[in-house]
Amino acid sequence: MPATRLMILVAGLMGATGVAFAALASHAYAGTSLAVAATMLSLHAPLIIAVAIGRKADLLNDLVARIAAWALVAGTVLFSGDIAMRVFAGTGLFPMAAPIGGMAMMAAWVGVALAGALGGRRSG
Repeated sequence: MPATRLMILVAGLMGATGVAFAALASHAYAGTSLAVAATMLSLHAPLIIAVAIGRKADLLNDLVARIAAWALVAGTVLFSGDIAMRVFAGTGLFPMAAPIGGMAMMAAWVGVALAGALGGRRSG
């Protein structure tokens, strides 16, 4: 599967999980930090789609955008996954998983900005 399609697939699954977590946080797990995980998933899924489309349209530096997109995926999964595990299982993924994920997300946002600044082959 081409990287662009895989990024969009993963982003769609992240968005769907974000909606599911939001529903659970509103009903079954009210008052927990699950809403934060839902927000991070829902916030980053559209950015990953935008990066995938920007790469395809050659608006972003391909290598930097690809690294940034996968850092967004990894960071969001670590951050939201750690929170979800704490809510559902009472224990996190591993020590410092959420902070590592958060730092990866912040670095990825900077990477997206850098990919745009560097541009693609056809951008001007």
